[in-house]
Amino acid sequence: MTTKTPDISARLAINTAVARKMLTGFIADEISKTRMSRAVIGLSGGIDSALSATLAAEALGAQNVLAVRMPYRTSSPDSLSDAEQVIQALGLPSITVEITPMAEPLFAQFPDMSSTRRGNIMARLRMTILYDQSATWGGLVMGTSNKTELLLGYSTIYGDSGVALQPIGDLYKTQVRHLAAALDIPQSVQTKAPSADLWEGQTDEGELGFTYADVDQALFLLVDERYTVEEVVEEGFARSFVEKVWQRVKVNHYKRTMPNIAKLSRRTIGHDFLYLRDYV
Repeated sequence: MTTKTPDISARLAINTAVARKMLTGFIADEISKTRMSRAVIGLSGGIDSALSATLAAEALGAQNVLAVRMPYRTSSPDSLSDAEQVIQALGLPSITVEITPMAEPLFAQFPDMSSTRRGNIMARLRMTILYDQSATWGGLVMGTSNKTELLLGYSTIYGDSGVALQPIGDLYKTQVRHLAAALDIPQSVQTKAPSADLWEGQTDEGELGFTYADVDQALFLLVDERYTVEEVVEEGFARSFVEKVWQRVKVNHYKRTMPNIAKLSRRTIGHDFLYLRDYV
C-alpha cells in the first residue's frame, strides 16, 4: 500500500512527560469550568479509553472518575476483563450496564439491519447511558476518541463523538500508544487489536482497510504539515491510498463540528462567538 519513509514516523514522536502534564491539566481545567469535579467515562477495554481514564484519574483523583462498562451479548469477554484490569489498577468506582436488552427490541423491528446500523445504535445507546450516569453521578462525560478516528470520521455522531470533552483528540493512534506505554497501561490492553467491539470479530483496521501505522503518517503530513496530496505521494505513499484518506477527512468534516448555524447577526454561535472571554 505504501512505501514508508522512516523520518515520517519519527516525526510523530511526542514528549510523553509534556503530553501527560498538558492533558491532565486540560481535564482538570475543563471540568472546573463547568463547576464540576467529576468525570464519567465509557471503559471499553481498549487502549484509548484506558489512557483517557488514566489521565482523568491523575487529573481529578480516581474516586472522581466513574468507569462504565456497557457490553453487548457479542462483546468479547476479553474487553470486560481488560477494562476490569484498568479499574483495579487505578482504583476507579465502576458500574456495568448490559445494553443487549435495550438494543434487541429495535434490532428485531428491522431484521435486515446492517452491521453498521446496529453498531451505530449500540454506540448511541452507550452514550445515552453515560449521560444518564452524568446526571446521577454529577460528572462530565469524557470522550475517548483519538485524532486518527476523528479525522477519518471513524465515529458515530451522537454516539462516541457526543461527549463534553475529548482529552486525547489531538493524539494520533501511534501517539496514544506511546503515551499509554509511558503511563504503564496494562500490557494486554496495549497489545490487543483495536476494536470498537460493536460485533463479533470486528476490528478498526479491518473496517478501515489500512493500518493505523500507515494512515497516521499520511495524516500527519496532510494535516499537521499541510502537505498537498501530490507532496505526500512524492514522499513515497501510493496515490490511491493518499486520495482515499484525504477524501475521508473531507467528507467527514461535519462530524468534527457542532451543527452549523446560518449566520444572521454580528456574533453567531460557532462563527464569531467561539468561547467566553473569561470564566469568572
